[in-house]
Amino acid sequence: MGLQKSEIMLVLAAAAITLLSFVIPDWLAFTTTLAIASALVVLGVVLLMRAGLVSFGQGLYYCIGGYAVGMGGRFLGINDALLLIAMGVVVTVALAMLLGLLLTRYREIFFAMLTLAFSMILYGILVKSQNLGSTDGFGVSDWTLLWFDPDGGKGSKTVLWLATAVGLVVALFLNRYFGSAIGLACEAIRENEVRVEYMGMSRRQILYINYVIAAAIGSIGGSLTSLAAGHVDPTMAYWTISGEFVFIALLGGTGHVAASFIAAMIFIMVRTYAVELFPNSWQMILGIVLLLIILFLPKGIWSLFTRRRRVGS
Repeated sequence: MGLQKSEIMLVLAAAAITLLSFVIPDWLAFTTTLAIASALVVLGVVLLMRAGLVSFGQGLYYCIGGYAVGMGGRFLGINDALLLIAMGVVVTVALAMLLGLLLTRYREIFFAMLTLAFSMILYGILVKSQNLGSTDGFGVSDWTLLWFDPDGGKGSKTVLWLATAVGLVVALFLNRYFGSAIGLACEAIRENEVRVEYMGMSRRQILYINYVIAAAIGSIGGSLTSLAAGHVDPTMAYWTISGEFVFIALLGGTGHVAASFIAAMIFIMVRTYAVELFPNSWQMILGIVLLLIILFLPKGIWSLFTRRRRVGS
């Protein structure tokens, strides 16, 4: 089966980012890396939203992925970035498989609050952990990529290339997943769970699979963030971080996997300049942006592309 048109566009976008990385300044490469990492976590939120669930606790897995990178280098002596990311995914999936058994029993506000509660539990544990730097966190050790150390493990360009490659693989996977039988069943579950059961599909099993996949993707986003920033701290699990991921998901919409990457980049840039220009009121700026999106683009930024396509046809 060949690549779909949308998948070809994703590949071209990844190639464009890779080529531009040779000419853009380091600060923009760093910002783009953070946007890609955030977009991966947001894709997990979108995956759950397509089935009618909203998670305010994706910061739990985002934080686990980040701390896996930090602890792997600090305590286990693992320096390869791919191994560190893989370690975070393994730990995350193991935890998500346990929590998913409980969380997939609940819907709506109950699911949202329970996911938030588990994320805040991790935050509380990390804050009390003196060996992990408590509220200050700790620095990430120098890392390599496939045991190759091109720029001391701190290069913004190297981690951008890694984030672009990983982001492309995840985006292509989720694009196919959304079009699969399970992916299409998610939308049916959101509309009417009972009818899905009558069709012979287990709604809890589908939601469980979605939850575990969303957790794994969130862990990857956290790992990439820690590799780029070179530091981890408990705020990665704080409720405001999870709220930002929901914010970006609403900003982009659930229509396509590319929407999360576009929305994440817009969010990061708006926040960066809002903090720079309005340091005491940047939260208000973000709130106004979200309000305008809800009023004029209730289905997210991606609805602009679908609307243009309908007008063109």
